[in-house]
Amino acid sequence: MQLSIRHETHYTYSASLGYTIQQLHLTPRGEPQQHVLQWHLGAPGHLHGYTDAYGNLSHMLTLDKPHDNLLIVAEGVIETTTPYQGRVQTKDTLSPLVYTVPTRLTTPADNIRALAATCLPSQQAGTRDLLNLAEHIVGLVLYQTGATEVTTTASAALGLGSGVCQDHAHIFLACCHAIGIPARYVSGYIDPGDTNHAASHAWVDAWVHDDGFTGWVSIDVTHARLMTDAYCRLAIGRDYEAAAPIRGIRNGGGEESMTVDVQIVPQ
Repeated sequence: MQLSIRHETHYTYSASLGYTIQQLHLTPRGEPQQHVLQWHLGAPGHLHGYTDAYGNLSHMLTLDKPHDNLLIVAEGVIETTTPYQGRVQTKDTLSPLVYTVPTRLTTPADNIRALAATCLPSQQAGTRDLLNLAEHIVGLVLYQTGATEVTTTASAALGLGSGVCQDHAHIFLACCHAIGIPARYVSGYIDPGDTNHAASHAWVDAWVHDDGFTGWVSIDVTHARLMTDAYCRLAIGRDYEAAAPIRGIRNGGGEESMTVDVQIVPQ
């Protein structure tokens, strides 16, 4: 499948500011199941490209002249294929054990440990076990836009009983971490089809032990299904903070408002 993607992020500020720095994960990863046919990243200021510790194509954006708004546009065409049984091949330079270490957002609290014990065997799990965990999570945590913040932890979202794809992913990661299963956060895009879920999306890769296969399987927790060719992968990391499409700081500017528009057209 070919996906035509346009992602606009527009910041406006109530007062002029003199300095902005943003870390951008807005360039799709080059992987066997997806190929970048064309891609352009546009923003004012200086864009410095680099590859981060997780192998993500990243940019550091700096803007050091007075401004009261900022528009970042990423667009292009990606060719995707459905990985067999969700099994993704990535050019990893890190051991899977890196993804067993909890973060601030994925620390297993008591409610997380109880859920993990209910759904997962100890230490190793197969694809069916992990899909069962995803089904339990979406049954316990209703998809509700605005229910949580980007700083909400996995245990807090589980206790609240509502959240978004980011929260579903963090709960899944925390459950895996509770029993030592490698699992990592994925940020990217999804062709939403006829669902009401945003085209910007978050899901997970988990390390499975199936008959004849040991490795990464990509699971969309929010839809409790394996990744297909409807997905475009931007970045991987230990949690949202490591793989967020845009994160940054600014000097001044007063109050900030942000609008995001993502258009995905399958071809």
